[in-house]
Amino acid sequence: MPERRWDERDVRIRPGRGSRPRTKQRPAHEDARSAMVVAVDRGRYTLLIEPGTPDETRVLAMKARELGRERVVPGDRVDVVGDTSGAKDTLARIVRIGERRTVLRRTADDTDPVERVIVANADRLVVVTALADPEPRTRMIDRCVVAAYDAGMDVLLALTKADLASPDELVAMYAPIGVEVVVTRREDDPATGERRIVGLDALLEALDGRVSVLVGHSGVGKSTLVNALVPDAHRATGVVNDVTGRGRHTSTSAVALEVPGTSAPTWVVDTPGVRSFGLAHVQPESLVRAFGDLADVAAECPRGCTHLADSPDCALDDWVAEAADDATRDARTARVDSFRRLLVSRLGTAEPDEPTR
Repeated sequence: MPERRWDERDVRIRPGRGSRPRTKQRPAHEDARSAMVVAVDRGRYTLLIEPGTPDETRVLAMKARELGRERVVPGDRVDVVGDTSGAKDTLARIVRIGERRTVLRRTADDTDPVERVIVANADRLVVVTALADPEPRTRMIDRCVVAAYDAGMDVLLALTKADLASPDELVAMYAPIGVEVVVTRREDDPATGERRIVGLDALLEALDGRVSVLVGHSGVGKSTLVNALVPDAHRATGVVNDVTGRGRHTSTSAVALEVPGTSAPTWVVDTPGVRSFGLAHVQPESLVRAFGDLADVAAECPRGCTHLADSPDCALDDWVAEAADDATRDARTARVDSFRRLLVSRLGTAEPDEPTR
């Protein structure tokens, strides 16, 4: 039998998935449009293109593959391509995430290395706390303050249900660290007999022209405030359990809402109720930098100083002792004590969800 001669017909090469070679170069997307993320729901993103203008368009989008696992959150400024008409059953594509001015984060607990970004580009954190039903939890407030200062945001403490308890104790506790406080209460309108929120005007003035994030335990009245500020929001509200003293989660996802009737564009971001606020991502050094006057004093501390009450040769103690008079000494003492309380919240292991009153 003659020996067989092999030729190219005997060579079979399995074709690749595509004829185009892989490349790391990405499209420039010069035609991309800028938008603001207002809601996130199971991999779909609700965007506003040109928010606050007559051409404002609400668009549903997905995240482009090239963004990988980079998370998109409410408040993000993004570039979007594709069908940006906002018509029914259309889907655009997010191709870029803009630089974030501020990033509010939290972790599951103080040992969890995984950061969870809550919202981007916000100016103010509004910690909503009920004065009663449920009882205020100051450790939780402290942790929120720490997270806000670390993110470069200022803090507003919104105290609700002042018709049930006095706000004086909490106001005195947080005034020394620069936390602005607004107090609201519910009462019957004598003209109509309907329940109304007293103090809403002061809250609206504090939010005017800003992007604010509302954070708080379930049942403190956070969604009630949002519905009062944004009548078309229709955020679900619940009641507090008589046995546990806790509320039921009514907000299931974070959503940014524009507040009408303000002098400048104003947004509030309503977030789901939280029961813990881990601070594993916050470094103690960044906390002291949030207190400008104390940071200057702490610069004179010996290396390795923790700035806690039992820290030897801490310059903060000398600063208090050097006060010229009793009034100045009392003011400095209150500020240092408040700072150390926040520092303990960052370094401590106490459960932040425990009531303190």
